[in-house]
Amino acid sequence: MASGDLERGGGSNVKNRGNSYNQSSSSSYYVENNEKQWTSWLVPMFVVANIAVFVVVMYVNNCPKNNQGFEGGCVARFLGRLSFEPLKENPLFGPSSNTLEKLGALNWEKVVHGNQAWRLITCIWLHAGVIHLLANMLSLIFIGIRLEQQFGFIRVGLIYLLSGFGGSVLSSLFIQRSISVGASGALFGLLGAMLSELLTNWTIYTNKAAALITLVVIIVINLAVGILPHVDNFAHIGGFLTGFLLGFVLLLRPQFGWVGRKQLPSGARVTSKHKAYQYLFLVIAMVLLIAGFTVGLVMLFRGENGHDHCSWCHYLSCVPTSKWHCGN
Repeated sequence: MASGDLERGGGSNVKNRGNSYNQSSSSSYYVENNEKQWTSWLVPMFVVANIAVFVVVMYVNNCPKNNQGFEGGCVARFLGRLSFEPLKENPLFGPSSNTLEKLGALNWEKVVHGNQAWRLITCIWLHAGVIHLLANMLSLIFIGIRLEQQFGFIRVGLIYLLSGFGGSVLSSLFIQRSISVGASGALFGLLGAMLSELLTNWTIYTNKAAALITLVVIIVINLAVGILPHVDNFAHIGGFLTGFLLGFVLLLRPQFGWVGRKQLPSGARVTSKHKAYQYLFLVIAMVLLIAGFTVGLVMLFRGENGHDHCSWCHYLSCVPTSKWHCGN
């Protein structure tokens, strides 16, 4: 494997969904009000689950037994069967691509022709190596815990899982000759939800322009990393779009007048819970979500290639330069 999301080239065929999320992406721009603050437990559980899955993957990989030595010896052999594949095969300190594929990596051929649609979900919980895992889990902690504290585990959990699924669907439509793993699609979904949450609750925030600019810059930088080779930016984009639309549906905040209605004198006019534009955004987002998933899944299971419908889309995931090529 090589670094990045989709590990292609250099003797590798895995795309790990890498990222460069900045801690500032979780900066608070929320206005304090009387809304309930939740205790975050689901996001930490997701982190623990991802780490546990990685340990199991390394145990199954068993480099000392299964490595043939063609790319060198196992790394950190003192770990026994948990030792890593040779760096020439996987510079991220992780398992072989064969092990990842066996345990549920996203593989278009097996999803479409092998009746293994479950890979659209299992690939979210797999990581190509320690570096890949560490980057994603730190990002999940910085982004996810604050969102869960604000909106609760049900809404944040739905956004995380559905965004990861959306990223897998888009990735499968465009990446059909490599396997792909990683939670980055789900993480980009949380970033997208943060953006739509700011937009739909625009009237209750202070310093909203600065918050919007900061968030957009962070998102653009992270998506820009995806144009490097070996990175599955289609998973990033699919996850981001899914989370962005879900934010309009799941992350509405009530207006201040509604929150403080119990303290108003008798007979005072009560502000409506939500603005009309919030309901409009919700309806539009629901329509786009249903249409997007329907079209995407129909195209996927009909075996269609997204590049046949978008000749320039390959530039969204890799831009060739004099320093590298994008292969297939």
